Amino acid sequence: MKRRDYKKRQKKLSKKRLYLKVGFFVTLSTFFVVAAYAASLQKKAVDAADRAYEAIPDRPKPEAREVAVEPAHDNVSILLIGVDDSEERAQGDNSRSDALLVATLNPTEKSVKLLSIPRDSYVYIPEIKKQDKITHAHAYGGTKAAIDTVEEMLDIPIDYYVKMNFNAFIEVVDALGGIEVEVPYNRLEKDENDKNAIQLVKGVHRLDGRHALALARTRKQDSDLLRGQRQQMIIQAMIKEATSVKSITKYGDVIDALGDNMKTDMTLKEMMSFLEYAKGGIPDVENVNIEGYDDWTPYGYYFKFDEKSLEDVKFQLKSHLELEPESSHLTDNSTSVTESADWARENEY
Repeated sequence: MKRRDYKKRQKKLSKKRLYLKVGFFVTLSTFFVVAAYAASLQKKAVDAADRAYEAIPDRPKPEAREVAVEPAHDNVSILLIGVDDSEERAQGDNSRSDALLVATLNPTEKSVKLLSIPRDSYVYIPEIKKQDKITHAHAYGGTKAAIDTVEEMLDIPIDYYVKMNFNAFIEVVDALGGIEVEVPYNRLEKDENDKNAIQLVKGVHRLDGRHALALARTRKQDSDLLRGQRQQMIIQAMIKEATSVKSITKYGDVIDALGDNMKTDMTLKEMMSFLEYAKGGIPDVENVNIEGYDDWTPYGYYFKFDEKSLEDVKFQLKSHLELEPESSHLTDNSTSVTESADWARENEY
């Protein structure tokens, strides 16, 4: 082999080795970047979960649960509580719940049923042993009173709760880069500080956190029932955004957004087990609603359930949780509207 050809071959080999080395180091660097990102997310998640964890003391295990449930394998229920704990409301330690949604999850079917409970629903509240608006349950006795009321109303066990305030909702939606939803009408709506500062525009839009919150909260344009359906639509839009591949790099911001603005009785391990539902795409989410009618009394407005519709929803949720559906479960816990309105008159907004 001539010296010139030898040098030429050696130069090609050197260049090839260089490319291999560069490729190796790029791959290695990428691995370490991904590993560092995953590690930072894990630390963020651990810290956030520790701050968010809040078990409910002295809460007995629901009668329907002989053993503790495991979210990755068992059918479970979650109560989502949205509260307004802003200084403007000045409601003390226990504010009224602004939104109540019940999610039942069935891992075998990979399905979710999502029920929104109208905030002015007239129900029996065990904490005060009489009927009142369900929004007042949290004000009477905090998270435990809200859970007890929902369990009494639906005759199902609530396995977990997640409570978020307005700040958490706004920041999570913003961390996801907004959500795409259909706004049903044009309306100037109140913001998180009760100022008329949010202009909703009819049509399909990508909303930031403040506009999404305004859409979820408004109840002047239509009804409590339609308000609940809007909240279901927004939850589904958030699930869609959170489970998309493009959102993976946003999880750190989502965790930061939750921070001290969320409370739950789920451990980090239990939270992580719910990721099973996101494998292979978005789970099938079915919205469930209880029909009813508006009841205007001298003491204020109440939403009264249609008993047949309520029983049908109770049966659906029990079946989805694979609990033994019982015959009609109606309790005679009614008291006069006058009695239950005493506290409401002083605290309504």
